Amino acid sequence: MRTLLFLCIGLISSTVLLGQSKIIYEEFPSSKLDETRRLKIQLPRDYDDNVEKSYPIVVVLDANYLFEPVAGNVDYFGYWEDMPEAIVVGIMQGDMRYEDCSYDDTNFMPADKGADFFEFVGLELLPYIDATYRTAKFTILVGHDFTASYINYYLFKDPPLFNGYISLSPDLAPMLDERIPQRIPVLEQKTFYYLATGSDDIKDLKEITESLNTSLQPLKSDNFAYYYDNFDGATHYSLVARAIPSALEKIFSVYRPISKEEFNEKLMKTEEPIHQYLLNKYKTIEDLFGLTNPIRVNDFIATATACEKRKQWESLREIAALAQKQYPDTALGDYYLGRYYEETGDPKRAMRTFQAGFDKEEVDFITVDLMLDRADKIKEDFGY
Repeated sequence: MRTLLFLCIGLISSTVLLGQSKIIYEEFPSSKLDETRRLKIQLPRDYDDNVEKSYPIVVVLDANYLFEPVAGNVDYFGYWEDMPEAIVVGIMQGDMRYEDCSYDDTNFMPADKGADFFEFVGLELLPYIDATYRTAKFTILVGHDFTASYINYYLFKDPPLFNGYISLSPDLAPMLDERIPQRIPVLEQKTFYYLATGSDDIKDLKEITESLNTSLQPLKSDNFAYYYDNFDGATHYSLVARAIPSALEKIFSVYRPISKEEFNEKLMKTEEPIHQYLLNKYKTIEDLFGLTNPIRVNDFIATATACEKRKQWESLREIAALAQKQYPDTALGDYYLGRYYEETGDPKRAMRTFQAGFDKEEVDFITVDLMLDRADKIKEDFGY
């Protein structure tokens, strides 16, 4: 009896560790579907170690084959901070995908099992994930051909159920090619939409996707961030491996650490004070993804360097003060505050500020030797 009980428990939930990420298999009893659905969930690497942190959700339809490429890219991008670490939730569908995506023959909206599946995702699955795991408010839905068409129905909820949609070579239901462009202009919630095909995609689906792109391209707005890829040489199946990283890169572009391109094209050209650019970047991250992240050391250094190049000394002082607050045990803030005093004609205070960083943790190029050299040079020049 005890053996049977343990076996039943094992069928309900099991866990596998892959590398440092955790994969959980769950059997989810759905009252909407009147059946049990198998879920595959990947938790971020630091999920158990950082109990104060919350994570966006990426829901993957067709998880029988789409889960691994999505989960692998989410883990990889999260590791390098090119996107926030996220919880990936895969819904195993197999041959049930056709019933799950079924629609009415008259109005072409979800019907029968398709309507039940719609409610299963919105009224059962997402509330369960929110209640069970530490989730942020940002959600993405991913689908391929039939399921790529189906994900669009969530756009018509008010507000849309998901913040981001990754549609890979959609086999669109009738009228969706007209309804989607009509829905976009009235969206009041920031929505990210990624669409992809390939030059060797199935002919009909390639034409459908290209036509939809033609309709969506002019609709970009403050509330609609739209991205499109047509991969040269990609088939209906190989385009998935190329589209997923491209979609994540585009959707989370604002989240990434400041790159050389962002430095040159935005920081060095922005008309607002550079420290305000930095604050706005992280406010956008908070507003879009529900994440209150500390400012990265990389972004402090990038914006401070831009201040030096553009001689925005007051912005440099603001950045130094922020760095001292967020990284008080490092020499980061002391160094840039010392540079501010140097450039604004207060060498004695600059020297003392550099000296204050002697016993603090080194950061990047900001070493104890650098701080010592700066202080000694001022002492030599001014005879302090």
